Amino acid sequence: MNFRFQNRAEAGRFLAGKLEAYAGRSEVVVFGLPRGGIPVAFEVAQRLQTPLQVFLVRKLGVPAHEELAMGAIASGGVCFLNQPLIKSLGIARRTIDEVIARERRELERREQAFLIGRTPELRGRVVILIDDGLATGATMRAAVIAAREQQPARIVVAVPVAAGEIYREFQREVDEIVCVLTPEHLEGVGQWYEDFSQTTDEEVRCLLEQGAKFRPGAPKQTAMISEGL
Repeated sequence: MNFRFQNRAEAGRFLAGKLEAYAGRSEVVVFGLPRGGIPVAFEVAQRLQTPLQVFLVRKLGVPAHEELAMGAIASGGVCFLNQPLIKSLGIARRTIDEVIARERRELERREQAFLIGRTPELRGRVVILIDDGLATGATMRAAVIAAREQQPARIVVAVPVAAGEIYREFQREVDEIVCVLTPEHLEGVGQWYEDFSQTTDEEVRCLLEQGAKFRPGAPKQTAMISEGL
């Protein structure tokens, strides 16, 4: 396949079609990584009819090149650092600590803004972690590390698009990775979307509120704000 998704909602519907095997299973829990992963995860949670949850992670961007991830942090004190990249760029420890401190403040803000209800127990569950794409994979790796600490039965990473090399790396790191597109050359996730506009905090809250109501056998809902995301 060689095309661009119209938006994150359409990408989520394509992705959901590849996850049908998990539909209607009570042990499955779907997590979206905010903010861009939430509209994608909403479509998956709706198809699988399982409640949508949020998994809080923050990318650690290289100073002056913020799109390039030198690592990521997640709730619970998890921190992943891409040491080969840090070494190759000669990034000082003080600089890294400053970025971590800044992103931790934002993570704490989002914990207050996005968390709706109690995060489910993950021990023995099938955890599906969803984002809008994987370029370096740093943010998703932090999520995987944080999820693994809770001893789930299975971790599935699911994204609409992932760089070919990153896709193969995650095949070795998690129980399963599911993608719609795996181009060998991926300069940025946004190049695979017609509309890659930023998802707002308000949109995230709205989707989480709707997605929290999904249950096996419940009537399917339509996201009121999914168009144009």
